[in-house]
Amino acid sequence: MDKKQSLELCAALSNAKGAPGFEDEVLAVLRRYGEGLGSFREDSLRNLYLSRSGNQGGRPMVQLDAHTDEVAFMVQAVKPNGTLRFTTLGGWVPSNIPAHRVWVQTADGDYIPGVTASKPPHFMSEAERKAQPAVEDMSIDIGASSREEVLRDFRVRMAAPVVPDVTFEYQEKHDLMIGKAFDCRLGCASILRTLDNLRDKTLNVDVTGAFAVQEEMGTRGATVTANTVKPDLAIVFEGCPADDTVAEPYMIQTAIHKGPMLRHIDARMITNPRFQRYALDLAEELGIPVQESVRTGGSTNGAPIHLSNQGVPVIVIGIPVRYIHTHYGIAAHSDVENAARLAAAILERMDAAQISRF
Repeated sequence: MDKKQSLELCAALSNAKGAPGFEDEVLAVLRRYGEGLGSFREDSLRNLYLSRSGNQGGRPMVQLDAHTDEVAFMVQAVKPNGTLRFTTLGGWVPSNIPAHRVWVQTADGDYIPGVTASKPPHFMSEAERKAQPAVEDMSIDIGASSREEVLRDFRVRMAAPVVPDVTFEYQEKHDLMIGKAFDCRLGCASILRTLDNLRDKTLNVDVTGAFAVQEEMGTRGATVTANTVKPDLAIVFEGCPADDTVAEPYMIQTAIHKGPMLRHIDARMITNPRFQRYALDLAEELGIPVQESVRTGGSTNGAPIHLSNQGVPVIVIGIPVRYIHTHYGIAAHSDVENAARLAAAILERMDAAQISRF
């Protein structure tokens, strides 16, 4: 997979609509771009598994994880005036929600445009102007003027998923990608890039890519994938929050253009220190740029995976993304490339003896 194909993959994944529980478009993209890398199957939760060509059975199993969903919204009710009351899916900050375009799914499965709306400042009291915005005071406007019109003509119903309306862009000069859902579509791309890097390579382990649903709702999909794959080792890919525009210089641990980030700890997992050191040393040996972080908040699918079965050594390879959990993200394509390079290098050298040392 060359750079042009990789960018096409990132664009297709980013543009796909995949609210938690409604990840079908994302799965279709993965199936299309993953053709020839192995065999696909799904479970009843709509997790997608890609068993690498060359798997033999009877060997250690390594799970590559990324999640397919994105922070999104769901229609909670249709108001008499034709606007939509909604609830959040995933960790939104309310002030980031209003005044953006969104896609709203209809009863026919199509998507129509809408706008996240709040009361215009002209009609606000002084107290309302000073108050923090609340989701329950917002709405989604699709242009209807009555509840009946929404149901009859626009065919939007309760529980319809809603996602940001953002189109992927790439700036060649600065190697910058701008788009939505980089958390964790860049992780999904990294799994396919890793398996493509290993095409026709002989390994001493079996590998399954597990594309998990509903991570943004509490790592639900990975709870199932870990118990299905039963890995002996796992690499979790994540679109992780970049801190290079918000942290003091000495505290910057996740900058774009500086390579993937490997966290030592987050709110729900202490990374296996032996596997972590192995990965960091290998990156240094091969000249792959990486960053390290100590996080006090946030979590990934590594949380349920490392506690599955009898315990699983896990590392998280994070692709730095500015402004995740908003409508837009900014990331460097080189960081995706280096994430896949590191994962492939680990897998090429992995065997049962090495896993036992973790």
